[in-house]
Amino acid sequence: MENFAPISVLLCAIIALLFSLGNFFAVKKKPEGTETMAKISAKIRKGAMAYLKRQYKTVGIFFGVMFVLLMMLSFKGFLTPFVPFAFLTGGFFSGLSGFIGMKIATYANSRTANAAKDGLNKGLRLAFASGSVMGFTVVGLGLLDISVWFIILKFGFHLNVEDIMSAMLTFGMGASSMALFARVGGGIFTKAADVGADLVGKVEVGIPEDDPRNPACIADNVGDNVGDVAGMGADLYESYVGSIISCGALAAAAGLGLNGVLVPMLIAAVGIIASILGTFFVKTKENATQKMLLSSLRRGTYVSAILSAIASAALIFILIPDNKNVFWAVVSGLIAGVLIGFFTEYYTSDTYKPTQELSSSSQTGSATIIIDGISLGMISTALPVIIIAISIIISFFTAGGGKAFTSGLYGVGLSAVGMLSTLGITLATDAYGPVADNAGGIAEMSGLPEYVRERTDALDSLGNTTAATGKGFAIGSAALTALALIVSYTDKIQTLAPDKLQLEITNPAVLIGLLIGAMLPFLFSAMTMKAVGRAAQKIVIEVRRQFKEIQGLMEGKAEADYEKCVDICAKSSLKEMILPAALGIVAPILVGIILGCNGVVGMLAGALISGFCLAIMMANSGGAWDNAKKYIEGGNFGGKGSENHKAAVVGDTVGDPFKDTAGPSVNILIKLLSMVSIVFASLVVMFGGMGLF
Repeated sequence: MENFAPISVLLCAIIALLFSLGNFFAVKKKPEGTETMAKISAKIRKGAMAYLKRQYKTVGIFFGVMFVLLMMLSFKGFLTPFVPFAFLTGGFFSGLSGFIGMKIATYANSRTANAAKDGLNKGLRLAFASGSVMGFTVVGLGLLDISVWFIILKFGFHLNVEDIMSAMLTFGMGASSMALFARVGGGIFTKAADVGADLVGKVEVGIPEDDPRNPACIADNVGDNVGDVAGMGADLYESYVGSIISCGALAAAAGLGLNGVLVPMLIAAVGIIASILGTFFVKTKENATQKMLLSSLRRGTYVSAILSAIASAALIFILIPDNKNVFWAVVSGLIAGVLIGFFTEYYTSDTYKPTQELSSSSQTGSATIIIDGISLGMISTALPVIIIAISIIISFFTAGGGKAFTSGLYGVGLSAVGMLSTLGITLATDAYGPVADNAGGIAEMSGLPEYVRERTDALDSLGNTTAATGKGFAIGSAALTALALIVSYTDKIQTLAPDKLQLEITNPAVLIGLLIGAMLPFLFSAMTMKAVGRAAQKIVIEVRRQFKEIQGLMEGKAEADYEKCVDICAKSSLKEMILPAALGIVAPILVGIILGCNGVVGMLAGALISGFCLAIMMANSGGAWDNAKKYIEGGNFGGKGSENHKAAVVGDTVGDPFKDTAGPSVNILIKLLSMVSIVFASLVVMFGGMGLF
């Protein structure tokens, strides 16, 4: 079993990548539609590719500097020589996940619009197939990275389990770093374009969304791909990898040996097979309602979860029969993920009361819809927090935490793995959203019949809900993973200097660390939202300029300069992403040097608690504002062009950086803080505290 299990994980990773490749070519075989549709799609693809190339060059400099720094630390004995290379592979595969997902999304947008001409189900199936390329690329590359490193360290260098997991923990830092750059940079790009296009196009000029006369419409569609696809892929890659590795590290710390370490890897592997089977259950009828569309996607997710739970039970009973009750930790994670997804859907979908009531608040203007949207997001944090708390309790005690504390923590780690075990299909339903959004834009710009736009709007509205669900899912798993990483950090400090840890709440270092940690997500969110605001102002000025200076643009007799807006977004986002991303790397090192390891633990705990709630609030407020606007556009409360609609557009504009820039980036921040802390733990033990703490 010791030799067979890692190979099995590698084979499942290859199966995921082959399934993804098959879907990639299946989507590309579909017709793009009219010449105009193909032309617009090509412009979006060109803009997205140009941005990613520029982003990767910028990020490449950072990775080069960090590689040299980590090599110097390894030469000094603070790190193992594997760490710098593991850091690079983690970042590379994280970026590659986003790149492949964005590539297929830019091929699928016009094809989805064209498929929608023949029926709603065909549009849904094609958009979902493109989303599955992203989903299974992420899990395939994640398990490929993990299994190859495990095989090299175990059978090539013959390291023991503890040393293997200690080395592998560090490539999560590379994945988290890449994810943060991708999420922040892509989020700034997409929301600057979206906000700029809406404020001038919809509010000032009064033209429809995605109208080809709007100079920012191509930049808006490019942004959907670089932010909601490439950024999201890198984000969930690091969540997936981080949960598996941190759980394996907890198994080693709990003394569960090789089998305990292999369990999370194998659960992730069987989750891939379960997810592939689940994709075949996603289909719908023509003229389906939003509830029917949601049910079709949920059906695939639920089937995958059930199959994954059954397979996980078999694995646990075989590999760790003395700890077989830990199976309930996996089940609690699966159920927690489904419940968080459901309640996120409840608060953000216009088929339920909260978003419908939010739409009605537009009748008294922009201020009330903003107030009600913020309060909706705040209320929506309660249930996910309770769900995660219950999952932690179940996981801890069913894994034997009452008798052995470390075994209980292993259970908490397994619940995070359980939640993410069906990420292949969960991410497919999430990545489907931006494709449907782009399809609607192409339908509008190409002048397709009204019924096509109605179908793409139905798919787009569903995409808003699935995107919000995916973000809630990612945030929930981030909380469990970050908790496991904090434990891994304390274990490492205990190994290096057992007398250093004094984690009483009255310890000034811990208390100061808690305050700093609680503040960091707010500071980070403020930086990213201010960045969106600055970039959006440049787009607004440019769009106004073009409407004023390009003769015949408003009448549709001249073409807008789309590339100028794309270029402004690209330059602004690449410049603005550096400082927020640097915060996640610099903060734990500075806190460690000043406050010592106890201050770092406090900081990690504070960031986890405030970041978890803040991320949920922003994601759900933004999703609800977006769907409230679409609910009005569907003919409710005055419909398109009404004063209510204009108020809802303002609410949606406020919500854009909430849900697509700051909110989803916070969950990466709380994990990156932990990863960086673990990598630099030896340095902090030796030099931290400044002799005061």
